[in-house]
Amino acid sequence: MDLRTALRSTAAIRSFEERAVDDVTLEAILETARFAPSGGNRQGWRVIIVKDDAKRTRLRDAYLPGWYEYLAQGAAGLVPWAPVTDLAQEASALAQAPMFAAQAAEGPGGFAEHLDKAPVLLLLIADLRYLAAVDRDSARYSFIGGGSIYPFAWSVLLAAREHGIGGVLTTMVVRSEDELRSTFGMESHHAIAGLMALGYPTFQPTKLRRAKVSAFTTIDSLNGDAFETQGES
Repeated sequence: MDLRTALRSTAAIRSFEERAVDDVTLEAILETARFAPSGGNRQGWRVIIVKDDAKRTRLRDAYLPGWYEYLAQGAAGLVPWAPVTDLAQEASALAQAPMFAAQAAEGPGGFAEHLDKAPVLLLLIADLRYLAAVDRDSARYSFIGGGSIYPFAWSVLLAAREHGIGGVLTTMVVRSEDELRSTFGMESHHAIAGLMALGYPTFQPTKLRRAKVSAFTTIDSLNGDAFETQGES
């Protein structure tokens, strides 16, 4: 698969076939992804391949409360946990999370309820000692450090395509980081950056919907003219 096709068709995959991804294939994916860029080439990521059933269940159980809170906020018209939001409206929405949990319990469940059954679960850990977070002391929300971790996660997803494998990066378990520390041997300088689920997709999208370049690119200032050419597609 050429790079352009891979970049334009690698979707978030949450539904997998019931077949395993062998260790040789997984190693090949990680072998390619390890060339992802990071600040100072410090490569401050660690990957835990979670195979133990009890630990997989632990991750699923850590994921679910946040997932139902996510659904409740979305239903209220909010961007869940947005750094800039109406906190009173958010609190009101979060109070409805048990309703979403109860509804899920009555059905077969989806990706979240069966997270522990994903063929591959990779817990992505950031070593905070190696992140040049230049906005660390800013009064606003800090996010720069993630620039040294998340390109690796994206590289995993791109590398997986070569093997016919899809997946998704999720971050919900970060909300249970303190409770998961001992389970996964994390020290004080470690942080959960995300959880990746991988497997052979039941369906692989080939055309994704995204905003046009002119919708998010302007010239000289945020309120400048849209950057638009006849070649936009």
